[in-house]
Amino acid sequence: MKTSLRRRVISVGVAIGALTLVGAGIGTAQASTNHVGQPRPAAAKPTVVLVHGAWADGSSWDKVAAKLQHDGYRVVTPPNLLSGVEKDAKNLRAYLDTITGPIVLVGHSYGGMVITNAAQGDEQVKALVYVDAYIPDQHDSVYSLTSALPGSVFAAEASTVFDVVANPNDDDPHNVNLYVKPSVYGTAFADRSIPAKDVAVLASRQRPLAYNALTEEATEPAWRTIPSWSVIGKQDAVIPAAQQVVMSKRAKAHTIEINAPHLSMVTDAGAVTNQIEAAAKATS
Repeated sequence: MKTSLRRRVISVGVAIGALTLVGAGIGTAQASTNHVGQPRPAAAKPTVVLVHGAWADGSSWDKVAAKLQHDGYRVVTPPNLLSGVEKDAKNLRAYLDTITGPIVLVGHSYGGMVITNAAQGDEQVKALVYVDAYIPDQHDSVYSLTSALPGSVFAAEASTVFDVVANPNDDDPHNVNLYVKPSVYGTAFADRSIPAKDVAVLASRQRPLAYNALTEEATEPAWRTIPSWSVIGKQDAVIPAAQQVVMSKRAKAHTIEINAPHLSMVTDAGAVTNQIEAAAKATS
């Protein structure tokens, strides 16, 4: 009688133990499934650094910056000193070093020269975006690229397109400050999509470009190791579209062409923003 009762107790204990193990197994499997099924947290969006070109300031990026900020990007537009490729690149690099996390570095026009030098060896810069910009190889200069193919307003006698002002802050008397003549400014930078009164304002507040910026050569280009994107304005009268195509192909850039003048970020801010965001998403 005692033996029979003992056997029944042992049998019940084994059964309970088995159920406990099965239940634990089910619970573990469910917990594992729930853990695996949870989406990974989204990667932080990169900081977009917008670098303006010659005879301009950060306000040239206002429309693009507003759209990027609306879409959740942190945007900064540090001043480009326009003092020469080497100095401007070093100044930009120092600014980039203050940023935490990934960076999408965007340059317009002469800004393309600057970002190409500044980003060399910077592991935080995940993408380069060139907007109607110079995309230099080593030893290229603004002057050499502007005159490589016909079509630029600036491929002319300097005295016909620039007003020259002495640069009292430079020991080199040849490194003068250059301003685009008001009569040339509209033809070079804009088209009929920008009202004449707005073009006149832009021409009146232009910042000077040091002569060295036209002649200094680029160093080893960052686009050899950093993925690149390009926006080509087919109506560009500063950097001929054909030359932009050559440079973009050489850099293996993801390229779009739009029917825009040199100031495409003003006339076609949506298309420019989309290309910047494409670069940001591709490198996240």
